[in-house]
Amino acid sequence: MRITRRRWLWAAAAVAAVPFVARADVPLPPEAKAIGATVTALGKAPKPLRLAVLSFQGSSFWQAADQGIATAKAYLAPLGTTVDYIQLGTALTAEAVVAGIDGALAKQYDGIAVVPIFDGTVAKVNEAVADGVPVIAFIADSAQHSNRTVAVGQQAYQAGQSAGAFIIKQLGGHGKIAVITGYLGAAQHKARMDGALDLIRKQAPGITIIGPFECKDDDATAYSQATDAMTSNPDLKLIYVTAGGSQAVAKAVRDAGATGRVGVVGYDNLPEKQPYKTGGEILALVDQAPARQTFDSLVMLHNILAFHAHYASDIPVLAPIAYGKLAKP
Repeated sequence: MRITRRRWLWAAAAVAAVPFVARADVPLPPEAKAIGATVTALGKAPKPLRLAVLSFQGSSFWQAADQGIATAKAYLAPLGTTVDYIQLGTALTAEAVVAGIDGALAKQYDGIAVVPIFDGTVAKVNEAVADGVPVIAFIADSAQHSNRTVAVGQQAYQAGQSAGAFIIKQLGGHGKIAVITGYLGAAQHKARMDGALDLIRKQAPGITIIGPFECKDDDATAYSQATDAMTSNPDLKLIYVTAGGSQAVAKAVRDAGATGRVGVVGYDNLPEKQPYKTGGEILALVDQAPARQTFDSLVMLHNILAFHAHYASDIPVLAPIAYGKLAKP
C-alpha cells in the first residue's frame, strides 16, 4: 500500500481524534425527508472537511440528483463539511469522469462522490483511494469493480428483470417491442437492458425484440428513434427505454396518435412524466431515487471522514415501479 501524506494524516486523525469526538445523530431536515434520504450525520466534524461531488447534467434526472446535492450541502455546512459540486457536462464519458477526479485530487478534497459508470474510470478511482481519499460511487458504478469505498445504487440487472416481467405480463407473452438504450458502453444501461431481455427471451419467446438503439440520453434522438420504430413496425406494441429519453419517447407515441396502441416502459418517476402516465403513453417507470442517492452518499462521506464510520461496500437502492393509467400491474 502506498503511504502518502494524505493517508498518513488521515490515519493520524483516526488515532488522535476519533475516541474524543462525541457522536449524536443530527436529525434530517424536512427537505431531506422529502427526497427519501436515509443517512443521518453522526455529528459535527472534528475539523473542517471538503467534499467534491462529480455528476452529469442535461436532463431532468440529473436535475433531481442536483436537488440531493443542494440538500446535503445545506445539511452538512453547519457540521463543518463543505460540499463543492464539480459538473461533468452533458456527455457521459469515462474521460469526463477521469478529468473530474483528477481536478478533485489536485484540489486535495477529503472525499469524492462520483458517477463512475464506465470501466475506463476504474484506474483513476483506484488512484484516489490509494491516495487516502474515500470514494463513493452513486447512481451507476462501473461493471469492473474498482476499489471505491462504497457503491450506492439500483441493482440494475434486477431492475431490468422487474421491467421485463412487467413487459411480459403487459403483452401476454406475445408482441413486438423496441429497445432504446442510453450508452451501449455504460454498465448500468446494459445491465438494465440485459436483465429485461434475458427474462423475455427465456419466458416469452413469442415477444419479438428490435434494437437496441443508442440515444446517448438525448431526448431528440430518442424521439426520432421511437418515431422511426413505430413507422417501420406498425405492429409495434411497446418501447422499452433503459436510460434517459422515456419522456421524449412518450411524446413521440402521443404525437404519432399511437396512445393505447404503443406503450412505454422506462426509468425514473419524475414529475414531468406524470402527464404521460395519466395520458396512457407511459405504462411503467422503474424509479432510482437520484436525489436520495446523492444526499446519502455525501452524508456517508462526512461520517466516514469525521467518525470513521463503516458501510457495506454495496448499498442497493430499492427499485419500485410507478404504473401509468393503462398499465396492467
